[in-house]
Amino acid sequence: MRIEKVEEPLSLKDELVKFVFRVYQSTGGAYPALEWVENKPSPDDFEGFKKVYEPFLEFRLGKEFDELYVLRNNDGKIAGTVALVYNLEGKDVWWVPEEINNGKTGLIEFFMVHPEYKRKGYGSKLLDFAIERLKELGKEAYVITFPELEAYSYYLRKSFVKVMDYEEFVVLKYDGGGKSGGDA
Repeated sequence: MRIEKVEEPLSLKDELVKFVFRVYQSTGGAYPALEWVENKPSPDDFEGFKKVYEPFLEFRLGKEFDELYVLRNNDGKIAGTVALVYNLEGKDVWWVPEEINNGKTGLIEFFMVHPEYKRKGYGSKLLDFAIERLKELGKEAYVITFPELEAYSYYLRKSFVKVMDYEEFVVLKYDGGGKSGGDA
């Protein structure tokens, strides 16, 4: 397994739609949440999923993510993904609360592991990589997620602390594994 930076994220759009659909299937349609969709496609409807998710993914790949990384297995297939968003100025990031929308914030986004590779340490490898990369950039690592997702408790186990509720989301900050969390 190797983590690769994707230099041209849009070039991976088709492969990523298929990858994300596998995650969607494995979570019974819980993730990605597709919160903007009134009638979510069933977890076995790839065409329905692609129709609603592909334009959203295209936007994120082209305009929102500052860096995208994929974890590839030995056959070259995507086993996991993580994106970093840290140049917040001028971006339409309505889902980022004002309190943390500043030059020090680095967001960990699009963090997923293919169901085939869950519970094998690959998620930890990707998350640790993302945290270290944000540190290199002088950023504080944050995650904005939904409290009902499995990911929420995962982040808490990985030294993230809740700093606030924001709309339907919860904002978590990496606290370095032992330092006091406090407010953002």
